[in-house]
Amino acid sequence: MKSCATGIEELDRVLGGGLVAGSVTLLGGEPGIGKSTLALQVCADWAAAGRRTLYVSAEESARQVAARAERLDRRADQLWLVAADDIDVALAEVDRVEPDLVVVDSVQTLHSADASPGQVSQVREVTRRLVDVAKTRHTTVIVIGQVTKDGGLAGPKTLEHLVDTVLSFEGDRHQPLRFLRATKHRFGPTGDVGLFEMASTGLIPVADPSALFLADRVTGVPGSAVVPVVEGDRPILVETQALVSPKVMALPRRTAQGLDTGRVTMLAAVAEQRGHLPLHEADIHTSAVGGVRITEPAADLAVLIAMASAQLDQPIPPDMVALGEVGLVGEVRRVTDIDRRLREAERLGFRRALVPATADIDQTDLELLRVTHILDALQQLVRARRLSSTAA
Repeated sequence: MKSCATGIEELDRVLGGGLVAGSVTLLGGEPGIGKSTLALQVCADWAAAGRRTLYVSAEESARQVAARAERLDRRADQLWLVAADDIDVALAEVDRVEPDLVVVDSVQTLHSADASPGQVSQVREVTRRLVDVAKTRHTTVIVIGQVTKDGGLAGPKTLEHLVDTVLSFEGDRHQPLRFLRATKHRFGPTGDVGLFEMASTGLIPVADPSALFLADRVTGVPGSAVVPVVEGDRPILVETQALVSPKVMALPRRTAQGLDTGRVTMLAAVAEQRGHLPLHEADIHTSAVGGVRITEPAADLAVLIAMASAQLDQPIPPDMVALGEVGLVGEVRRVTDIDRRLREAERLGFRRALVPATADIDQTDLELLRVTHILDALQQLVRARRLSSTAA
């Protein structure tokens, strides 16, 4: 179906071109992550293009929303605003304005006159009526929804089945980076991811996330390794860090920020047993820098050599990336999309890559250091570090 661009490049990337007329999109995310800001920017851009747009605020007053629009410098003649938590009042305003786009913020606080907001039945009924409006009027509807503590959309699971597209807005509220993913999309694929940076003027699309993640990287210090990860269909270079210190309590601590704690604990055990690193009496703190969350096993090798670098107090060569899954016997396994990952590393100026020996790699100008076991990886690091020191 034909889509209409929102004017926000990263959002259009995730949607496969833009919003489809008559569709209903559910935008979910934690409170304060930037859902309302993104929706208001979409409204303002559509209105600036001459399309009638209605923003229904069921949580904030009209003055509060207007103040945000003023701060973001997002005001337009074709943008209408109504503050109402009654679905009948909101739909009456839809009848009056006859908009091309309706944004409802949020579905959990909108209700009918004879019921309380937030109830499962109310969330379902409100969403059903908004879907009817979209289909009968051929109006595009965006519904904002909160998420629960476990990251799921608040309200019944059937809410996701009622809409055409489900977008998840993620990120650390203490970091500027935001990720936008489509977990359901009837009009296109769900593989891509959009990246934004939260600024005082709103959400700014990030065209080169790898450069953003590595902008503040300090080279020549132990405990830092760079890994090319894949977010959606996009390769991104991320710095992983590790700090190894003598334990301060009876049991050693294992902490992970942006990484899976269980996997970090497993990698520490493998490094101890298969790599002969004395880590059992040490506290190990690990982090994926920049607010990104790494869940894929392709980062195993980078995290492990970052721990080894910290333990041995030996920096990893600054022009090296590492990627590969690590098994329980210490073997280094191949990962998917390795060619795209290495091309991104090469684009950013890296010259060497620590990769699984069995990886099938196309032509690249990177020096490939192939390893079958973590012991091979540690030996390659020592050799590469010695060569770097000699060249310096």
